[in-house]
Amino acid sequence: MGKFSKILVVGSAGQIGSELTMELRKIYGNNNVIAGVRKTAPSEKLKNSGPFEVVDAVNKEQLIEVVKKHNVDCIINMAAILSATGEADPKHAWNVNMNGLINILDVALEYKMKQVLVPSSIAVFGPETPKNAPQETILKPTTMYGVTKVSGELLADYYVRKFGLDVRGLRYPGIISNETLPGGGTTDYAVAIYYEAIKNKKYTCFVKEDTRLPMMYMPDCLKATCDLMEADFTKLKHHSDFNVGAMSFTVKDMADSIKKYIPEFQISYEPDFRQKIADSWPDSVDDTAAREEWGWKPSYNLDAMTQDMLKVIGEKHKNELI
Repeated sequence: MGKFSKILVVGSAGQIGSELTMELRKIYGNNNVIAGVRKTAPSEKLKNSGPFEVVDAVNKEQLIEVVKKHNVDCIINMAAILSATGEADPKHAWNVNMNGLINILDVALEYKMKQVLVPSSIAVFGPETPKNAPQETILKPTTMYGVTKVSGELLADYYVRKFGLDVRGLRYPGIISNETLPGGGTTDYAVAIYYEAIKNKKYTCFVKEDTRLPMMYMPDCLKATCDLMEADFTKLKHHSDFNVGAMSFTVKDMADSIKKYIPEFQISYEPDFRQKIADSWPDSVDDTAAREEWGWKPSYNLDAMTQDMLKVIGEKHKNELI
């Protein structure tokens, strides 16, 4: 049992939220982690393993209702409109990402929460950021998603300083998972490539072969999130903007890694508008602050991840064909 009695995960139907909710249920107990979904019905796994509520972060009254009903003392805000989707409707991205966040922070303050966790992203960086992004660096993103994430980091840190609220967050790199498909991010190719390798033995990528970005396998993403939640607040010098690194590789590196296990795999490239977004982000991040302040350490490299992804997706695909 950890240090919270009831955790609400807002955005439980998403790529990270769905797996994080299940991971937290293992740690804190099924009934103590509430899956908050906006519209999308949660998966059977989520629905059958613990409580779930319809909750939209933009709707403050609805948020308060759920918090009171379950006596929530920690909120994790996984609800966000991501980079590629956000460019199609920037005002909607601002509304969900910023107004949703300020509602959560205000409710947390009002109901004396023990903690709020608000993930950030490598999308906070821009073309002027050094290619190995330092912890403290220039943040001039080129997407509305990035703008909201920089604003969110600043707002969260303001609530720490001004009100003493325990808010923390980490800048996720591209997250690769075999459970829930990603939704509208620029790094989605790093998940799709594995599914297509298994299903069709070929993949057409929407960024160039030499595009290199920081990435992380989902088990490391869950570990980083849970480790930061459990860290001693008094030892944190940073709060809402921790760089977390695991690995960096090009699309060609991924394709070569897959070919070790599926030699006939073919890849082609048709870069679209997402290339420009990818080019504005760094190749890697310096995560010394996370390592020093709360002991961050990843477990997976590219080949270990490829083996695991192909094994899990391969088994799923086999079952679908039966």
